[in-house]
Amino acid sequence: MSEFSVVREVPLTAEEAFTRLTDWSRHGDHVPLTKVHAVNGGILARTGIGPLGFDDPMRIVDWDPPRRFRLEKQGRVVTGWAEVTVTPLDLGSRVEWREVAHTTGVPKAFARAERAVGRMLFSRVIDGLLRT
Repeated sequence: MSEFSVVREVPLTAEEAFTRLTDWSRHGDHVPLTKVHAVNGGILARTGIGPLGFDDPMRIVDWDPPRRFRLEKQGRVVTGWAEVTVTPLDLGSRVEWREVAHTTGVPKAFARAERAVGRMLFSRVIDGLLRT
């Protein structure tokens, strides 16, 4: 498993940052070939083209708006969890996205690359969602 974190300070209130981060359908706007939907108290990301692809189902296991949420990845391809905290600042808020993720079939020898890809991907997602 590869752990990474992405931290941003933004000129948004904690409430606005949290609302943007939990607009699940917009996550897919920033992840190539992916659509994201809220389903049955969880989230389902579908990555692929046509019938070729995989599902990344996630369950919300902690929900404390506008401070934090935690997701557990429950798919066959991607496993792990993500925890997001939003802290109010004098002139905005601080967002920290921590994630532990592993892609099935990726050897431990590639953990460093897996971590770098995860950090790059979620930096893009967070920056896109929080853009003012």
